[in-house]
Amino acid sequence: MKFSVMKGRNLWWSISAATFLGSILAMVISFTQFNAPLLPSIDFVGGTKLQLTLNCGVAGNCENPIQTGVVQEIITSLGLGNSKIQVIDDYTLSVRTQNLDVEQRTQLQGALNEKVGQFGPETIQIDSVGPTIGQELFTSGVLALIVSFFGIIVYLSFRFQFDYAIFAILALFHDVFITAGVFAVLGLVGGVEVDSLFLVALLTIIGFSVNDTVVIYDRIRENITQQPDKPIQTIVDDGVNQSLTRSINTTLTTLLPLVAIFLFGGQTLKYFALALIIGFILGAYSSLFLASTLLSWWRELQEN
Repeated sequence: MKFSVMKGRNLWWSISAATFLGSILAMVISFTQFNAPLLPSIDFVGGTKLQLTLNCGVAGNCENPIQTGVVQEIITSLGLGNSKIQVIDDYTLSVRTQNLDVEQRTQLQGALNEKVGQFGPETIQIDSVGPTIGQELFTSGVLALIVSFFGIIVYLSFRFQFDYAIFAILALFHDVFITAGVFAVLGLVGGVEVDSLFLVALLTIIGFSVNDTVVIYDRIRENITQQPDKPIQTIVDDGVNQSLTRSINTTLTTLLPLVAIFLFGGQTLKYFALALIIGFILGAYSSLFLASTLLSWWRELQEN
């Protein structure tokens, strides 16, 4: 049975528009709370992040989960009232604050051990990034995204035509923006921060998505050359059907290891893998249902 992507193009466009608007809304709400469209990690804003886990081997140490109110009182008493506090799995505490020197970190850890419970020394993770380095990381990441978009436009314009390139870029922007929108929601409801790995994930998503789009565009261009008298809608449907199995298989086989990393790869890689999972699914969707249908719509306008 032949699948017609063109018959449902209004549905595909509506789904994308709804998720795009939802992403904008999530980023606006995030901006009102964090002064940024996404909750930034210390990679971008600078500061010190401490993560500590209660030592449940000590009798009575884990009878009750960590109370954020108690931690907030300790933080405020040390003059660090603007810090962000997150309790993970009841017994793990994450504190993000201004840059602290060794003496200040020791004082904070001592106060937490005294009033919250004994934290295992082997579980303590400390990350510090200066504000200047954080700004440089952010600037470099955004510049890399802009350069990649520009390079893709140039490449697709030479390999295909300029209109191919424009709609491919729209599809890529759709994938990146909605992935960012999902993380804006995660930042609002779960305190999920975006770091330099998130920018790496966005660049990887761009590469995966444009590869899928190029394969479909190649089939469409070949069909136009071989059957120039056919309607553009039929040619696009044929191109999508010829590429559909390949796109699904490629996406599924790529997602399997990413799901494994998300489930078993540890905290550091968990949200990196999640960003790739979301982006790769969106990339396959936009290549099949957006880039191709938008190209057909544009060619129809030109013919009329």
